[in-house]
Amino acid sequence: MSIDLQAEHVGKQYGGQLAVKDLSFTVERGSFFSILGPSGCGKTTLLRMIAGFLTPDTGQIQIGEKAMNGVPPNRRPVNMVFQHLALFPMMSVGENVGYGLARRGLPRAEIAKRVGAMLERVSLPGMQDKRVDQLSGGQRQRVAIARSLVLEPTLLLLDEPLGALDLKLREHMKIELKQLQADFGTTFVYITHDQSEALVLSDHVAVMNAGSFEQLGTPQQLYYEPQTPFVAGFVGANNRLKGRAISEQEGLLAFTTEQGLTMHARTMGRIDHGQAIEAFVRPEAVSLARHAAELPAGYPSHAGQVQSLLFDGANSAALLRESSTRTEFRIALPQTGRFADLRIGETVAFSFDPQHAVCFAATGTSANAS
Repeated sequence: MSIDLQAEHVGKQYGGQLAVKDLSFTVERGSFFSILGPSGCGKTTLLRMIAGFLTPDTGQIQIGEKAMNGVPPNRRPVNMVFQHLALFPMMSVGENVGYGLARRGLPRAEIAKRVGAMLERVSLPGMQDKRVDQLSGGQRQRVAIARSLVLEPTLLLLDEPLGALDLKLREHMKIELKQLQADFGTTFVYITHDQSEALVLSDHVAVMNAGSFEQLGTPQQLYYEPQTPFVAGFVGANNRLKGRAISEQEGLLAFTTEQGLTMHARTMGRIDHGQAIEAFVRPEAVSLARHAAELPAGYPSHAGQVQSLLFDGANSAALLRESSTRTEFRIALPQTGRFADLRIGETVAFSFDPQHAVCFAATGTSANAS
């Protein structure tokens, strides 16, 4: 296994406050690696240290198995794509893409050849003479990526590159970016606060919080096997239930919510009797029915009243309040349209497999769940 990026005990502080805390990780060659976290968690500071714009206070960074201590940004085998792209408006598309090659002193014919081939690969054939202001947002994005990839960097660093695009174009560019990375085989290191971008694009994702990685794994591991309350609350939608532990048996914890509802969930780590807990149940893990008898057998069922309907096509959901305790739940509606006639105020039944819920000892630092 070849490693294109390795960080060893990297730390950085500003005014006595640690922005990045003793981070160690590796990124495999040819992979798509994302750093996901809220604003202010330290992800941009980390990216700028990789690029060479900031110097770590502790630890070291290796790129392509070479130590980067003291190596300035222009000497690193790295290129960067920013949210606002930083294209040169007075230059043509071809001049923008070939700018770095010209700075390296390559002959004009060689530059033209490489630029033409690169524009073909990013689906912009024959666009060399177009002005930047004649391009769509997605085309400008591809020009910025082409300008970086034509220099054949070991790492391409992407700093919230889709943040300035409208929703539909952003969804389209996620697919394009993933395909471009697969086609080129260049190692991408991508930072974002958008969990959907990180999950869709990445081979591995590091969830960052307060300068540290809470968890590093595949998108599936983060989604189905969160290791901390913060990850459970930050990655994907979740119902978060606070309460107290009652008893544990065979990895399942019985607990009572703050509202007095008794439920069960899979235990993550040690939880003692009476300890404060946080449990998480994903909206799509909850089964919904008009009558309790229609629910899957073997799991405790509950009644609830529909408070609100959130129609969003395949992502539609209902907000319920459990009848006896008024505990709120968000439940994903099936894509079949079976509940297309569901009405506010209607009483329904719901249940979930406790193995599909996770429970942690309360820490007070979990992300807000929706």
